[in-house]
Amino acid sequence: MQYLVFVAAFVACYIFGAIPFGVIVGKVTRGVDIRSFGSGNIGFANVLRTLGPGPGLAVFLLDTGKGLAAVELCRWLGMNDYLTVVGGVLSLVGHCFSVFLKFQGGRAVATSLGMMVGLTPVIAGIAFVLWVLLVGITRYISVASILAALSVSAMVLLWKPHIPVPYQVVAVMATALIVLKHTSNIRRLMNGTESKVGQRVKLESKEGEDG
Repeated sequence: MQYLVFVAAFVACYIFGAIPFGVIVGKVTRGVDIRSFGSGNIGFANVLRTLGPGPGLAVFLLDTGKGLAAVELCRWLGMNDYLTVVGGVLSLVGHCFSVFLKFQGGRAVATSLGMMVGLTPVIAGIAFVLWVLLVGITRYISVASILAALSVSAMVLLWKPHIPVPYQVVAVMATALIVLKHTSNIRRLMNGTESKVGQRVKLESKEGEDG
């Protein structure tokens, strides 16, 4: 019976992670499909730059909640650290490869943050503060997202005697996923074509940055 409960929970982690809140918020607030504007990404950065701070904040909180909810659900069911991490990873997989979007999705920055808040809140909090500072300094959400993700892996490895092994592994995996999903942003940064915070995208274009 417990096996079936755990399997159902894992399916729920994926399904909840797969909910495309960026698409939903775009349609509810402005009647548009966010995938048709800006960079075409469903993440909060594209929503922020295309639709404004209100929708952007809503997507950020909802996407963060997906990762946190997955971890908390697994803990509530009494899963060990390894299985709890599996639930968190499934929420990331759902976000990046959503069954509702033909297995397309976002870059998992906010969802990864939510997962890490559930697993290692202090490290997640430090990384979030660093992300905010980097956005303010560089004006690039993509740069802040990549460096904040790298900082999580660095902190986890630095404090590894105090961090469970599965948390260390998933932190490195999440960092790798975020960097990989930002390869197009890295190319635009190198070409000098990456958009900065405060630059509103043209609704008919599909270019820019995402977090």
